[in-house]
Amino acid sequence: MKSQSGYFCLFLSVCFLCLPSVLTAAGGKLNVLLIVSDDLRDTVGCYGNASVKTPNLDRLAARGVRFQRAYAQYPVCNPSRTSFMTGLRCEQTRVVENTVMFRSRLPDIITMPQLLRQQGWHAASYGKICHLGGGADWLDLGKSWNEAETFQATPTGRKGEVRNLTGGKLKWCAVGVMEGTDDDQPDGQNALHAIAAIEKQTAAGKPWFIGAGFHRPHDPFLVPKKYFNLYPPGSLKLYRDPPDITPVPPLSMGGGGFKTAFDAFTDQDRLDFQRAYYAGVSFMDAQVGRLLNTLDRLKLWDQTLVIFAGDNGYHHNERNWWNKNTLFERSCRVPLIIAAPGAKAGGVCQGLVELVDFYPTVADYCGVTAPHKLTGQSLRPLLETPARQGKKAAFTLVTRGQGQYGQTVRTDRWRYTRWSDGTAELYDETQDREETRNLAADPRHAATILGLQGLLDEIGPFRPAISGQEKHSSKTK
Repeated sequence: MKSQSGYFCLFLSVCFLCLPSVLTAAGGKLNVLLIVSDDLRDTVGCYGNASVKTPNLDRLAARGVRFQRAYAQYPVCNPSRTSFMTGLRCEQTRVVENTVMFRSRLPDIITMPQLLRQQGWHAASYGKICHLGGGADWLDLGKSWNEAETFQATPTGRKGEVRNLTGGKLKWCAVGVMEGTDDDQPDGQNALHAIAAIEKQTAAGKPWFIGAGFHRPHDPFLVPKKYFNLYPPGSLKLYRDPPDITPVPPLSMGGGGFKTAFDAFTDQDRLDFQRAYYAGVSFMDAQVGRLLNTLDRLKLWDQTLVIFAGDNGYHHNERNWWNKNTLFERSCRVPLIIAAPGAKAGGVCQGLVELVDFYPTVADYCGVTAPHKLTGQSLRPLLETPARQGKKAAFTLVTRGQGQYGQTVRTDRWRYTRWSDGTAELYDETQDREETRNLAADPRHAATILGLQGLLDEIGPFRPAISGQEKHSSKTK
């Protein structure tokens, strides 16, 4: 018969064998879970939208810090993701298209997950973290990631009632009430594989950086039926611009086929669009919930930095626009929720922050140093004390055809946008949250505009990459 001391020693041995992740955490290496939702505006319950159902993002916000004013550096997928993955502004990366893989212009850049991978973390990406504009090289497998996979809908998941809202003029503008389960869609498979990777690396006692890139609510708006059922017809209301809304400069809004199609929308088309978008948000939220449940089950919260964000915002009928790619608040501003050891649970940060701040934040928490100068700032002080002041300004760039572009600066009170054709916009965000009154021509604001122009001058003008010379050194001043 064993003595009590013998049983105690056996108990300690079993505990020791069962706690490799705790020992790793004690060594100072935090895990990183980066969750990115494609084209997500502030249609999230914890951001004050009572119509949308997002219980899992709401509980993440209750555990971490919700940033009320976070801004993308470009209101389109690939440039935005390139910016926060490299820690550089788009004026520096010069990646401003969805058709240029970032390595063609920044061949030697060390991305955020790549830096951790070099320091012993296992890095894995599922779905869309790097933009998926071309072949397999767009995943940056072997550099940024040890593993990187994307998935397709199953045959069952491709069945459903699909309607193109533009009669086929815009192929992307389709809503679909789809058959099957969550796992018949790519985003469900993204969640499954991310969970499996968390389990595997945690069991091995290895720190990990896992990116879960959910495609929804991005178009085409193909979502399992049960999420459409959360928003029965007649339950949503459309935003309407005031009748005296001021006109904007020619470069301000997108035009062409998009504008023609949106101008032809009926109110029923608009409501169907909004309903499908909301359904996609709730579908994405459910996949986030599966990841959060995994952190609960494995007791990993004290060892994991969790970052959730949209890559750019989106318009829902503001100025009759149903897309992104503008320099208005709805297109530039994104939801951002971060949970980290030591962060204030349920905190709300009103300070200005940018997505380019992700890289220095991860480096700060993980105790590593990037080999190039990062443009952003660590958000750790704001996570620990959300009431602290944020940045003095946030900046976003957008380009138009034939070398035209615009740069916008957002301060606590103002948004000022300067276009390359000499036109400008100024909005008082304290009085005009939907930016319906352009004050740029009002002489009473001349001094304000001069100061805002000075902030843009600190960023510097945008200089496009030289055609035919895509590959060059990634070292940026």
